[in-house]
Formats: sequence, structure tokens, C-alpha cells
Amino acid sequence: MMKVFVAGATGATGKKLVKLLLKSGHKVVAVVRSTERVPPEIRTDKNIELVKASLLDLTDKELSNLVAGCGAFASCLGHNITFKGLFGKPHLLVTNAARRLCQAIMANQNPHPVRYVLMNTTGNRNRDLNERFSFSESLVMGLMRTMLPPQRDNEQAAEFLRVEIGQDHPAVEWVAVRPDTLIDENEVTDYSVHKSPTRSAIFDSGITSRINVAHFMSELISNDDVWEKWKGQMPVIYNKE
Repeated sequence: MMKVFVAGATGATGKKLVKLLLKSGHKVVAVVRSTERVPPEIRTDKNIELVKASLLDLTDKELSNLVAGCGAFASCLGHNITFKGLFGKPHLLVTNAARRLCQAIMANQNPHPVRYVLMNTTGNRNRDLNERFSFSESLVMGLMRTMLPPQRDNEQAAEFLRVEIGQDHPAVEWVAVRPDTLIDENEVTDYSVHKSPTRSAIFDSGITSRINVAHFMSELISNDDVWEKWKGQMPVIYNKE
């Protein structure tokens, strides 16, 4: 069991991940803007530490102190589907959080590499692999990248991990989990995990339940075999049909 920092713990997927981590016996640390958005069964759990603040407003020292002793980090951050959430600041919420948290990890000089699990999207390519968009897909993705700041944010967050952290960083190991169209389900169901998308994220998208994303992220944190299989990669997760 370990101490896990969860960013985006009050989001639709983040809440499910926190529940699974607590159920597995982990201690969880989360920065939240409002504790009222945290379900009572989470808020009252003896193994959770809730800090009421904005993650990006914390000083470097405050953040490094807060995450000291954490053996894993999970980011379920995203932009709210509102005009302000899509186009308002911070435009690079996910990217800046990843950068700040990885800097805090490095500052703490942990004896072993720390796991960083990023929730990403199938609308983002893994440029380490030969993943290509068709011409029509490229047109749509170009428009999304230009017009929707969250798309750029998701891409840049994964690129930060892929390029700047890379495969052999002494302090941080990472996985970027790419779900397809997200839906809500109450229970974990069968799902499949692939190195690359098996269908078009634009014209033939699959579905992925948030609870399945949370389950896979929890497995990456808890299960050494699962981590060794996927570290440094951007696995795609679909619900089984």
C-alpha cells in the first residue's frame, strides 16, 4: 500500500478513482477547490487528506511538502464542458499540473521512481508509435486543436511526459491512459487495453466507462505487473462490446 496524490479528485472519473484507491487500502492526498464536492463516504475516510486550495496556486515549497512520501500520482484533471471551462483560463491546466507535480517529485528526491498516471484521450496520438490520422481526421483534429484549448492541453500534457520526462527518468515513470468516448456506469465491466487505437476516434469512436478508466488507473498504481507492462506508453482503453 502507498500514499497516492490524486489531481482532479472531485471530477467524474477522479471520484471513482479515489474510491477504488481507498478500497485497496491506499492513503490518498487530494487538492480540491471545495470539499463539498467530495462525496461524504470519501470525505470522512480516515485514509484521505483533503487540502482546500487551487493546485496551480500553491508555491513550489507548499506543493513539494504536500506530496512528500507519495509513491504514485494520478491526474484526472480536465476542462468543464462550459464556455468558461473550454475557453477560459487556465488554458494549460493539465499540462501545467503535470509539470508542477513532476518538479515537486524531483525536489523531494525519492529513493525510487514515482509513478505518474495521466488520464488523456484517444484524440491524441502516441508519437513514439506509427499512429496516423487519415486526411479527413487530420482536418478535424487540426480544427479542434486550433479552436478548443482543451485539445491542445491534452496533447501538450502527454508530450511533456513523453519528451521531457521520457523513458529513463531517474525520478518519474509515467503512463498516459487514453479512453474513448466517456460514459457513466456504476460497476466495473469487461474492458480491453491496446497500445494504439483500434478504431477512429473521430468517425468510429468506441465507448469507455469512467469507472473502467478509474479501475485501470488504480491497477497501474497498485499492480507491479500491470505497471511494468505499460510504463512509458499511452494505452487505449475501450469497454468490451
